[in-house]
Amino acid sequence: MDRGAQQLPGAGRPPVWLRLLPWLTMALLVVVQLTTPRSVQLGFAFAVVPPLTTLLYGMFGTAMVAGAMFVLLLMPSIRADDVTYGDLLAFGLIGAVSVVLSGVRVRRDAQLVSVRTVAEAAQLAVLPPMPERVGPVRCGALYRAAERGTLVGGDLYDVQDGPFGVRAIVADVKGHGLAAVGTVSALLGTFREAVLDEAELAGVAARLDRRLVVDSSGRGETEVFATAVLVEFPPDGTAVRVLSCGHPAPLVVDGDGTREVRLAPGAPLGLGLAEFRAPEAVPVPLRPGDVLLAHTDGVTEARDATGAFYPLADRLRADRWPVSPVELVRTVWRDLSSYAGEVADDVALLALSTSEDRG
Repeated sequence: MDRGAQQLPGAGRPPVWLRLLPWLTMALLVVVQLTTPRSVQLGFAFAVVPPLTTLLYGMFGTAMVAGAMFVLLLMPSIRADDVTYGDLLAFGLIGAVSVVLSGVRVRRDAQLVSVRTVAEAAQLAVLPPMPERVGPVRCGALYRAAERGTLVGGDLYDVQDGPFGVRAIVADVKGHGLAAVGTVSALLGTFREAVLDEAELAGVAARLDRRLVVDSSGRGETEVFATAVLVEFPPDGTAVRVLSCGHPAPLVVDGDGTREVRLAPGAPLGLGLAEFRAPEAVPVPLRPGDVLLAHTDGVTEARDATGAFYPLADRLRADRWPVSPVELVRTVWRDLSSYAGEVADDVALLALSTSEDRG
């Protein structure tokens, strides 16, 4: 499974050229000072070097740069005429403060890395990596959260093997980012239980709807809802069954091209209807090698520079598209990124196919 992890500030080591920037800046100032007339006063420019260093070095490195700068300014040939001994004292104070600030920055970065590690562990517990095979079903999944620095947003997917076959879900809950993680976690937990207990997809959908209704009433919210598509690969190898609760229809990608699955319309989950009735599951014949591609509206609602929506079905009709589930979702993401540039919504892609050795 592919994730769209964003690094927090301070994570990772700066490139070599960036770490050399304070030294190069000092060297440039020295060269300029030596090659310009004495009437040109550039001494004040040295004051920017220690604060710049705090962004790249720790306390020891910042102290080395500040000390080197102070030694250079003590040399009459380098020190400008406008730099007095009182100014040298000010430069020394700037260097000392910069050393302290670098220590604060390093500690803050360490805290950010620690928080990021905990956040990643929590989010991966909610939406763990997808294996490339679940029972007889080959899987390819890709997730990109819209909110920077998060691994889980308002979309979800899962594939589970159970007594009634392999079942999958792709859903889009209200909200984005960390605010939606609680709802995502609740839906995933309910889905994993329902896969084991419910003999029909309609029963799975009803359990999901009840979970959202209960959560909404407990929090005093009235607009917690989700769209979802459920997929079932029966153990007897018959046609795949697909059920949609207000969610975009999945696509079938095969050697003949791409077609959209025609589904019975259904209401989204969690609307609090007096009597929830899931739509009828539609059988979808899949030959070995055919790929069923489910997605969230973050894909089809992405726009290019002219404001045109991303035409997923049309783009999939080209001969260049692979049939491997893993490669398919990666290629769709690359094409979507090229088409729309920056995608502002959560994106989830789940590709599923059967294999020759099924059963």
